[in-house]
Formats: sequence, structure tokens, C-alpha cells
Amino acid sequence: MKTLMFATSAALLAVAAVPAVSQAQEVYGTVGYAHADTGSADVGAIQGRIGYKFNPYVAIEGEAAFGVKDDRDVELKHELGAFVVGSVPVTPQAELFARVGYSGAKFDTAAGKVDRDGWAYGVGGQYNFTAKDGVRVDWTRHDYKGNDADVFSVGYARKF
Repeated sequence: MKTLMFATSAALLAVAAVPAVSQAQEVYGTVGYAHADTGSADVGAIQGRIGYKFNPYVAIEGEAAFGVKDDRDVELKHELGAFVVGSVPVTPQAELFARVGYSGAKFDTAAGKVDRDGWAYGVGGQYNFTAKDGVRVDWTRHDYKGNDADVFSVGYARKF
């Protein structure tokens, strides 16, 4: 979990170091809903991300999610992650991306509190319906050492 906290802190510090006004619209954020399927439990979360695009192809982003839909005996308390993102513009309004990073999550279960962390990777796309506003969909696999989670998310994206 210390590795996760370090990676998340580093990503957030990198984003915070970016000037508040970016002429290239390189700072972005998203907010949306994420559905996680672990095979034995399905939970839902409100998810937010903040990122910095170095150029049209490479970005870093930090992610946080807080559980809002529990399964019978499983409740997601929160998830934190830090990612490197590679993007490919498809049209002036649309892009596809892949991302890899590290994440950790805390769950409450019938057996007690459980902390999990591990590598995460995924793919997705974003369509911008204005110069600053868009919709993002993605899938991310979290390899939590014996308890993998497939997370599908959809959200509103905003460039600042």
C-alpha cells in the first residue's frame, strides 16, 4: 500500500506542478461511474481522475473511486491509482488510449477489512463534443494478487 500511496502522490504532485492556466489545454479531469466485477462480487463506485497530457500521445493521471453500490458481503470503501496513458487521435474529436499503472483498494467484507494492491492496465476511448467537454469510456483490469477486478467506467471529461 505504501507503493500505491507513493505512486499516487507522485502523479498528483506532477499534475499540481502544471501552471493553472494551460494554453494547450493539457490538464484534464473526469468524473463518472465505475462498475467492478471480481467474479465473486459486483460493486459500483463514483470515480474521478485528474491528468496531465505532455503531448497528444502521452499523459499521466491519478484516479480515485469511492464505493456507492455494494454486493451482498462486499463493500468497496475506496480505490486509488496512478497511470501512464498512451493516446492515439482518431479524429479531431476522438481518441483511443491504453493505460498502465498501479492501484490499490480497500474493501469491507463479511470476513473483515481487506486491502488489495497491484498492477493495472486497460484501454478506452474518448469523444469530445466541444473543445473542452467530452465523454470517456474504458475498461481496466486490476491485478490484485488473487482477486482480479475488471472495471468498466463511463464518465464526463473536461479539459481545463
